[in-house]
Amino acid sequence: LGRLVKDGKIDSLEQIFLFSIPVKEAQIIDKFLPTLQDEVMKIMPVQKQSSAGQRTRFKAFVAIGDGKGHVGLGVKCSSEVANAIRGAITIAKLNIVPVRRGYWGRISGMPHTVPCKVTGKCGSVRVRLIPAPRGTGLVASPAGKKLLSMAGVDDCYTAARGHTRTMGNFIKALFFALGNTYGYLSPELWPQNVLIPSPFQEHTDYLSKDGK
Repeated sequence: LGRLVKDGKIDSLEQIFLFSIPVKEAQIIDKFLPTLQDEVMKIMPVQKQSSAGQRTRFKAFVAIGDGKGHVGLGVKCSSEVANAIRGAITIAKLNIVPVRRGYWGRISGMPHTVPCKVTGKCGSVRVRLIPAPRGTGLVASPAGKKLLSMAGVDDCYTAARGHTRTMGNFIKALFFALGNTYGYLSPELWPQNVLIPSPFQEHTDYLSKDGK
């Protein structure tokens, strides 16, 4: 995949998402989404009991997004805070997902909210995103607002239940809910699309000749 992207055979991230090709290199995301913003959501110390006492490491939660329908979340544990953040940013890039946006009521202008009610779950935390009319803003907790604005959602109601104080699980549940927006088949997606071959199939000769 890296070679196809580097040589311009794949020209958009949507082609990769269409065939659910796993992205293994963060540089691919850097090429397609140069305007990514990252935000450290939480840094927490975690301890492990060893024979010489406790060993403290730091766990970083980092969210990234371009405000145009792509969002990613990375979690990394390291003995240094800086290393944890750097690793989490890389993991977040590899975990990037497209977020589908829609309308509340009249279909005019740019999509501004989530297309339908969606739910995400992590641990005991369940987060529900509910479409909201234009001008409502983001009705969410401060962490939720950051993640939703990175995904490019302007208006949204949220409802949460469970132990939402566990910030890590709350952010993950919200991230899964945003990822589920493309999991619903609404009437505008009913028309049949022509299936095109995957990039690996299309450029198979190029990949084999340039191989080893």
